[in-house]
Amino acid sequence: MIKPPSEHPIHRTPAAFSLEDDTVVRPTIEAKHTQRRPASFTDDIVLTADEDDPFLNPEKDVPPIPVAVPRKRGTSFGKIAAGAFGILFSLAFGLWTDSLIRNLFTRADWLGYTALAVLAIGILAVVAIVIRESAGLMRLTAVQTIKAEAEAAIVETKPAKARALVKRLETLLSGRPETAKGRATLKAAEGDIIDAPHLITLAERELLAPLDRQARALIVNASKRVSIVTAISPRAIVDLLYVLYEAARLIRAMADLYGGRPGTLGMVRLMRDVLAHLAVTGSIAVGDSLVQQVLGHGLASKLSARLGEGVINGLMTARIGIAAMDLCRPLSFHALKRPGIGDFIGDLTPSMASRDKKS
Repeated sequence: MIKPPSEHPIHRTPAAFSLEDDTVVRPTIEAKHTQRRPASFTDDIVLTADEDDPFLNPEKDVPPIPVAVPRKRGTSFGKIAAGAFGILFSLAFGLWTDSLIRNLFTRADWLGYTALAVLAIGILAVVAIVIRESAGLMRLTAVQTIKAEAEAAIVETKPAKARALVKRLETLLSGRPETAKGRATLKAAEGDIIDAPHLITLAERELLAPLDRQARALIVNASKRVSIVTAISPRAIVDLLYVLYEAARLIRAMADLYGGRPGTLGMVRLMRDVLAHLAVTGSIAVGDSLVQQVLGHGLASKLSARLGEGVINGLMTARIGIAAMDLCRPLSFHALKRPGIGDFIGDLTPSMASRDKKS
């Protein structure tokens, strides 16, 4: 008697099935593609690979910017000549002033006393200017001294120099409220760290990290303003003057941020160092490959060539800001990442950066 299927269930093991060979169909498809080739594409077109795209990998395409260092200053024949003629003109001015006051006294006593009062006010104003400029130069010198001593203290085995240097750095940045938390952290860990490199690394992270974020914001804002203004300005001279104006503002803001606070002479020295660095390294031209990538990535074709020029001017301003950051920062970049020009491409071309992220 045969039992029903429900009492004896049949267990079927999975079986493998092979598809038919499609070699017969494939030549037909290839033949169709060969016969109907689009006429708008040629073999000369080469697409940029994702790993070589500067907007997807900006740091790979853009070479690193050399670190800006202050120029070595010494005695030169130009400085000797300027000092000699300055003394000569000072003596001539003194004789002229003495003769003027004597002549005024011969005319009327009140005229002579008025001239003496005006001369005293002028001398006091000059003394105040000299004190202010000297203080500004001393602050800039203190920043560079701390940076040089930090490089030497890193290789020291004893932490005494590093601790003294960190104390000076805290004093320099004590006027910045952003460093209050970092100074408290350093004070709490004062006796726990005995290694000089680790102590300087901790000082860099705690004291300079918030200032570096503000420095990057200053560079981004200045670059955006330059990019917009130079894109809509009708004259090239307007572009040049505005770039110089923004560069001067950016350098001064960078020096104030890191505790330099230069005067007029200190500002002139900083601008000379920045321009000398850009001239020596060739950074003023930003880089031909970068210009071609930015303009050829769709900006000039989709919007306008004028906007592409604005982006290039913004990148030039960013390089000036990075050089000023190198000169004004009291510690070199060791524990924190030094910003590069590729870090600002996405800020100046947000639509292009968002398109790359979506793709």
